[in-house]
Amino acid sequence: MPTSRTRTTRVASRASIVEAEPEGSRGDRAYRALKTRLLTGEFPINVRLGEERLASMIGVSRTPIREALKRLHSEGLVAAHFDGGYQPVVPDVTVMRHLYEVRAGLELQALQRPGRMGTRHDPAIIEPLRDAWRRLSLGPVPEPDPSFVLLDESFHITLAQAAANDVAVDFLRQVNERIRLVRMHDFLQQPRIEATIAEHLNLVELVLVGDIVAAEAAFTQHLGDSMAVVEERVRGAIVRMLTGSEST
Repeated sequence: MPTSRTRTTRVASRASIVEAEPEGSRGDRAYRALKTRLLTGEFPINVRLGEERLASMIGVSRTPIREALKRLHSEGLVAAHFDGGYQPVVPDVTVMRHLYEVRAGLELQALQRPGRMGTRHDPAIIEPLRDAWRRLSLGPVPEPDPSFVLLDESFHITLAQAAANDVAVDFLRQVNERIRLVRMHDFLQQPRIEATIAEHLNLVELVLVGDIVAAEAAFTQHLGDSMAVVEERVRGAIVRMLTGSEST
């Protein structure tokens, strides 16, 4: 039969295991977990995100939760609550559509520009881009991760850079930063990441062989599919936020 000393030792051992996890690791874990829950609409609108409740939910102390909320606030996923702390931000579907329209215009111009100028997309930029996404397509499909949006943005920025218009590239970066919050919804499921990789590889290969008409069609389909998925998931998240009633 375990003695009081034995039980104390076991408790101390479990505590040591928890403390053994670096603070940064706990902060990153809290950040990823809260980010996914926010994107899927698990927290009701206007409800204060209490640190103690979130810490219990994620299985960490309040310090990693506090740091995670600061990061999420800088990304626009949470906003200041009138009673202190933070609350979830509701995505704006109308602004999302407008930003997608601007993005489409910029990227289509980047596809068309070399042809109008009597040149080609810079192969020194395009070929490494193709090789990188080919390697990605041959490996295991990445796990669902909202941060995949950054890799996706990098692809489209690099493709635009190959058209040699730095002003257009700068505007595209600005649009990407504003639309990033909702575009994260596109990478919460593995099939969408797999489809994105295949579509990117197809697009860059079409540009390399100079079939810009087919590249424009492929890009338009790619963007339309992404927008449809994002809009569906954003609306679903908003519904869950509106119907949720559980205090956090």
